[in-house]
Amino acid sequence: MKKYLAEMFGTMVLVLMGCGVAVSLGCNPIDNIPAVVGTALAFGLAVVAMAYTIGGISGCHINPAITLGCFLSGRMNAKDCGMYMLFQVIGAFIGSALLFVLVGNVEGMEGTGANDLQQGVTTVGGLLAEILFTCVFVLVVLGATSKTNGATNNFAGLAIGLSLVLVHLVCIRYTGTSVNPARSIGPAIFQGGTALTNLWIFIAGPFIGGALAACIWKIIEPSEE
Repeated sequence: MKKYLAEMFGTMVLVLMGCGVAVSLGCNPIDNIPAVVGTALAFGLAVVAMAYTIGGISGCHINPAITLGCFLSGRMNAKDCGMYMLFQVIGAFIGSALLFVLVGNVEGMEGTGANDLQQGVTTVGGLLAEILFTCVFVLVVLGATSKTNGATNNFAGLAIGLSLVLVHLVCIRYTGTSVNPARSIGPAIFQGGTALTNLWIFIAGPFIGGALAACIWKIIEPSEE
C-alpha cells in the first residue's frame, strides 16, 4: 500500500505544481511564450523532485502511460499496474481539486490547466502528437531506469525530468501537453467544456504511445550480460 500511496502523492504534486504554474502564468502557446517555458519547467522540475522523493518507494511513475510501459516491458505485474493507475488518477483528482479551490479564490484566474486541442489543431493532429511525444517520453523512462545503464541510473530522475521539459516545449502548442492520462483526467473533470469532450484524446494517445515505447524498448534493449 505504501507504494500506491506514494504514487497518489507524487501525481497530486505533479498536477498541483505543473497545472498550477500553467494557470498562474496564464500559459498560452501563441500569446505568452514565457509562460510556456515556465510551465514546461514546472512539470519537469516536479518530476525531478518526486523522483528523488518517492523513487525508492514506488519507482515514481506518477503517470499511467509509464506504468503501462513498465508492465508491457515485464517490470511489474498486472495487479500493481492496475493499482498504480488507480491511485495516480486519485492523486490527480486531489491535486486538481486543490487547484480548483485556490483558483476560485483569486480574481482573474480561471481553469485548472486542463489539456485541450489548441488553435488550428485537428483531432487527428492532437492524437498523433500525444502518441508521438508520449512514446518518446516513456522510451526515455525505460532506458534511463534500465539495469543495463549501470551508474547512470543515479541520474535517471534528472534525465526524465529534463525530457519532460523538452516534450512540453514541443507539444504545448498542439495539445497543452498531456503524455499522462491521469494529469488530463483530473483537471478536465473540474474545468469541463471542450477539455472534457476531448479528454479521450489524452487518454488514448498516451496509452498508445506508452505501448509503442514498450515495443521499441523490447527491440533495442541490450542484454544484461
